[in-house]
Amino acid sequence: MVAIEVTPTAREQVLKIMEKQGKPGSALRLYVQGGGCSGLTYGMTFDKQESGDEVAFQDHGLVVVVDRASAPLLNGIKVDFLMGLEASGFKIYNPNATQTCSCGKSFSA
Repeated sequence: MVAIEVTPTAREQVLKIMEKQGKPGSALRLYVQGGGCSGLTYGMTFDKQESGDEVAFQDHGLVVVVDRASAPLLNGIKVDFLMGLEASGFKIYNPNATQTCSCGKSFSA
């Protein structure tokens, strides 16, 4: 089981973006891939179906899926959405990260 918190603000934004892109009912896929300043980067995309090799859960109408390779690196994260003068967008707080980049999209664990 993977523990991921999607804040109400982030969930609302994800559902709005899905609707705007014509993908209502899709799952939010969270993943980790190599790259970035610190070695790993976060990824988010919409997916119409599960591949069967992931962990999936539902949070207030939002289905979230995480592939098994990314699950240990994403366990315990909090996905939020910030609106501010200097920065707006999704922000991931990861207790597993040992180092992060100033961009907030790259980390090492």
